Amino acid sequence: MTSTASADSTRPASEERFGRPVRSVSPEIARSWLLVNAMKTELFGESAASRADAVILDIEDAVDPSHKGDARENVSRWLADGGRAWVRVNDATSPFWADDLAGLRGNPGLLGVVLAKTESADQVTESFHRMDGKTPVIPLVESAVGIEEANHIAKAQGAFRLAFGSGDFRRDTGMAATPEAMAYPRAKLVVASRVGNLPGPIDGPTVGTNHPILREQSAITVMMGMTGKLCLAIDQTTVINEVISPTPSDVAWASDFMHDFEASGRVIRDGSDLPRLGRAEKIMKLANAFGVQPAV
Repeated sequence: MTSTASADSTRPASEERFGRPVRSVSPEIARSWLLVNAMKTELFGESAASRADAVILDIEDAVDPSHKGDARENVSRWLADGGRAWVRVNDATSPFWADDLAGLRGNPGLLGVVLAKTESADQVTESFHRMDGKTPVIPLVESAVGIEEANHIAKAQGAFRLAFGSGDFRRDTGMAATPEAMAYPRAKLVVASRVGNLPGPIDGPTVGTNHPILREQSAITVMMGMTGKLCLAIDQTTVINEVISPTPSDVAWASDFMHDFEASGRVIRDGSDLPRLGRAEKIMKLANAFGVQPAV
C-alpha cells in the first residue's frame, strides 16, 4: 500500500463489542461499512455491536448544516468514551471540513476518516496531514471529476481505500443506477486501486429494504472486483457480508488445491498453476478472516 497510514490491521480475530463477542475484520478487507447518522446517538452502540465489519459515523450528508457542530460533538464524545469507528467528514471545499478534522484529531477511538466528495489527491493529503499524519483517509469519490482523478487520488499520501458515492455520482452525471451505466465508474475505482496499490474499493449503498435486490446488487459489487459495500441499515450487513465472502464451495476448492499443491512439493506443472495458486491463497486468507468453512 502506498500510504503510510495504519488502520489497526493487527487487531485480534475476535473481540468484545459492548458485551457481545464478534469477529473483528481488518479494514483492508472489511465488507460491510455501516453509515450511521451522527445525530442519532442512540444508534451508535447498537451499530458498533452489529455484524458490520466497519461503522462510519456520518457528520456530512446525514446532518443538516445547522447541526454540524452538535453532530461533531456527539461523535467526539462517543469516541472518547470508548467507542471505535470511522467518521465521514465534510468535503474539503466546505466550511465544516477544517473544524471536523480539528475536532477529531487525536481522538483515541477514531479509526480513520471518510473524506466526502473527494476530487483531488491534494484533498486527501491535506486531510491526512491536518489530522496527525497517521490517521487513514478513505476518499469517497462522488463526481465525474473524482472518477477521472481516481488514479491520482489512489496514489495520494494517506489514502487507505477508495469508496464510491454512487448516489451523488448519479446526480452529478445524470446516469442511471443500472449495472451497465455504473460499470465504468466502478471499474475505474477498481483499476485505480490497483494503480495505487490499495485494497479493493468499497461500493456505494443499496437504498431500500428489499434484501433480494441488495443481494443482487452485492453480487454486482463482487463481479466488478470491488471488495466492500456501504450500507444504510444494520439488517443489510449480514447480506453484504455473506455475498462478498468466499462461498463454502470456493473454500473447499481452494483447500483441495492447496493440499494437492503442497503434496506435489509446490511444483508448478503448467501455466494455469500460478493464477490458480494466487486465487486459492486469496480465498483461504479471506475464509480464515471471515470464518467461512469449506463445503462438505
